[in-house]
Amino acid sequence: MYGMAMNDRQLYSQILGISGPWKVQDVAMDLSKKEIVVEVASTAAKHKCPECGKKCSGYDSRVRRWRHLDTCQLQTIVLAKVPRVACPEHGVHQIHVPWAEPGSKLTAMFEALVIDWLRDASVDAVRDHLGLTWYQVDMVMKRAVERGLARREATPVHDIGVDETSFQKRHEYVTVVTDTTRSKVLHVSDGKSASSLSEYYESLSPEHLAAIETVSMDMSSAYISSTRKHLEDADDKIIFDKFHVAKILGAAVNKVRREENSMLKEQGDRRLVGTRYLWLSGSENVSLSNWRGHFKPLRESVLRTARAWAIKEEARRLWSYTTYGWARRGWNKWLSWANRCRLQPMIKAAATVKNHLWGILNAAVTGLSNATAESLNAGIQRLKKRACGYRSRAKFRIAILFNFGGLDLMPEGAKWD
Repeated sequence: MYGMAMNDRQLYSQILGISGPWKVQDVAMDLSKKEIVVEVASTAAKHKCPECGKKCSGYDSRVRRWRHLDTCQLQTIVLAKVPRVACPEHGVHQIHVPWAEPGSKLTAMFEALVIDWLRDASVDAVRDHLGLTWYQVDMVMKRAVERGLARREATPVHDIGVDETSFQKRHEYVTVVTDTTRSKVLHVSDGKSASSLSEYYESLSPEHLAAIETVSMDMSSAYISSTRKHLEDADDKIIFDKFHVAKILGAAVNKVRREENSMLKEQGDRRLVGTRYLWLSGSENVSLSNWRGHFKPLRESVLRTARAWAIKEEARRLWSYTTYGWARRGWNKWLSWANRCRLQPMIKAAATVKNHLWGILNAAVTGLSNATAESLNAGIQRLKKRACGYRSRAKFRIAILFNFGGLDLMPEGAKWD
């Protein structure tokens, strides 16, 4: 171990941002361990209780170590005897040090580096590159999210989106509530039941509940019942996403196609083989060569699949009606046509649309959708894939809020200037 000069102590005081009553007492380099140890000590007779902030007498002290940013390509360690104070009101507590978060074995500046890296890389990649344990990186994320949530201002949100996203392959989900205006996640709760969404509503004040103007969601009965329970005039605020409606109708068209394709193949007719994508796409998304050479004759034929596709496409056109009266008349006319088509998958899909028409009309009039929530959901799934899954819902929740919560994550003691 090699001691360093006075100038080195001054240098590391500036590097660590050390100020009174703390001072850098010694700096030593150990080449065998490839590390620099910076010893810090307190000059104060009394320190503040971390619970109440009152200055109290010392009780004892304990030696603690923190990993700091590398200097001179050597791992830098901060070493200090941290006092414990005897507070008359709160008992014996270890004081907080200005260069690290409570409970952390990393300095605030090192945690800030880890947080920056975690924005673009997986936990495993950060762990391997910085020489940390999985637990250390996990705790950095946890503390960062806790800080961010504590700093988040309780401001009214007018438009929210609700969506479930899969946690694991065994049909396990979490409910994600998003601010569709600011494109950030507000809340994550276990499951996809009514109580999952109610957990978010019950965290809001009456004023903030009243401020909610729209709730975009799929046609989940659980989410509908929770919203009706907690929001006044909920049926005027609930919006059923048009992409979800399109998914329901697309699935019905595909079922008609599969049934008809099986029947035609038995007769030696292979016209519908390999055409699934054509029927599920809108006409504007079909390439010109496919349109002229293959799809146009099919859609103009008397095939039942062609009739189902025409019904689906007409429903897509109805979203252009933005006044309530015109939208209602258009959808009612469409329902009449779908109910007379004699195609059971389309009739069943039309029944679903009819039962939820009020929310569909809300979406048409407002022009809003759940696209923000769906986009964040896609990002969450990419995050899950990058991490190769999560061990628990709690860790999944932390990862979602860390990456998509729009939170102020950095430690107070991180100074980059």
